[in-house]
Amino acid sequence: MSVDQRPADTPEAAGTPAAVETPASEGVPAQIKLVLGVLLVAAFVMILNETIMGVALPELMEQFSLTAATVQWLTTGFMLTMAMVIPMTGLILQRFTTRTVFIAAMTLFTAGTILAASAPVFGVLVAARVIQASGTAVMLPLLMTTVMTFVPADRRGRTIGLITIVIAVAPAVGPTFSGFVLAQLSWHWMFLSVLPIAVLGLVLGALKIQNLGETRPVKFDLLSALLSAVAFGGLIYGLSSIGEAAAGAHTPVPPYATIAAGAVALALFTIRQLRLQRTDSALLDLRVFRSRSFTVGVVMLLVSMAALFGSLILLPMYLQNVLDLTTFQTGLVVLPGGLAMGLTGPVVGRLYDRFGPRPLVIPGSFGVFGALALLTMLDQASPVWFVVVIHVLMSLSLSMLMTPLMTSSLGSLKMELYSHGSAVLTTLQQVAGAAGTAVFITLMTTGTTASLEAGANPVTAQADGIHTAFLWGAGMAVIAVAAAFLVRRPAVDGQEPALAAH
Repeated sequence: MSVDQRPADTPEAAGTPAAVETPASEGVPAQIKLVLGVLLVAAFVMILNETIMGVALPELMEQFSLTAATVQWLTTGFMLTMAMVIPMTGLILQRFTTRTVFIAAMTLFTAGTILAASAPVFGVLVAARVIQASGTAVMLPLLMTTVMTFVPADRRGRTIGLITIVIAVAPAVGPTFSGFVLAQLSWHWMFLSVLPIAVLGLVLGALKIQNLGETRPVKFDLLSALLSAVAFGGLIYGLSSIGEAAAGAHTPVPPYATIAAGAVALALFTIRQLRLQRTDSALLDLRVFRSRSFTVGVVMLLVSMAALFGSLILLPMYLQNVLDLTTFQTGLVVLPGGLAMGLTGPVVGRLYDRFGPRPLVIPGSFGVFGALALLTMLDQASPVWFVVVIHVLMSLSLSMLMTPLMTSSLGSLKMELYSHGSAVLTTLQQVAGAAGTAVFITLMTTGTTASLEAGANPVTAQADGIHTAFLWGAGMAVIAVAAAFLVRRPAVDGQEPALAAH
């Protein structure tokens, strides 16, 4: 995070980070609140945009005369761009000022939105989504790093709780929003409807956001960037392709070949970062994993994100293919859970600030396990209200996990590693989401195939396959339950001294 011009009487001007010097009783300075408010709105719009395409794919297939495998590039291209850009945000947030990063991210997103809304052909629409993703990838790490650097340690929980609203509510609202728009208007309006908010955010940020913190002349290592793109792009694309292949879709590149290439590139990337971090020039500083709290928190978040994305991909299939609900009805079923998760985020954050992570994380992990166990009971005769109740339980449980884990994980790091910790956390969440989707879809397909071979009708077979996937998901959740007892409040919680100036 950075600042070029600062008042002489601010803590930052004295060379001391604001997060260290700001007393708890003074709260969050008004300038920081303004910056965080603008960042939160921008992040909400961006994540909402990320989740609106799924419902629109059938209409776009008809509009552009495309196959399912081709139209999926609207989501795949977005996801791959995110995977390639996010690992570089650790360097970006140290090298460039807050205002510069925000304006660049919002300009890319706004330009991509305008291009998408006016796209005459499919190729232009894909390019527009890639441009949007380039801006989106930077925003959440920017938001997290700003919170960790400038919000006092005893108020971070409630602030990150607000970020949970963005992370949870936007994906929940996305399908419902796009379903409503498509029921009334053409697909162009999915982009036109968010464009005014994006433009407003860009203008407001350009006028109001001031630079925070200090920049560092960190070197850019091209080889690290290339290895990162191949590693994380290959892993996420390969994992996503496994799910698509299991569901019967044709994949142009064998999934396991892509995963293997990504794994090799990841090993080389890791070796390269271990060498570069000796001179503080790593693209993604892996010293964050020296923190026990960070490592435990990341493991729990990965399991939780895998469970979340896996259930998000299977529940719509169950509701539409087994219970025969419409797309819009499906969006309404999952909406209460997303809203519950988001709205309880600030409450969970305040509880974290007062009691620490363990009283929240332990019951939250049991709640996720219980919800996945209940999902194994779904069949053709299950009432819709039962699905809503289970999804709300899972969402509330994930809310009890996400805010404490993000706060304690990043809070255990030294200040100069906040941007790298945010980048690592966001990158691995993308990988976990792809892995959860791949695992759940593969298990569902395997279970469905076995049921069909046993003579079941297609609907019953689909229900059996979903049951199998959720059963394995409940088994995965046991890892989170065990890890929950290892979570501790960071001993120093962001008060560690920074490295010497370079």
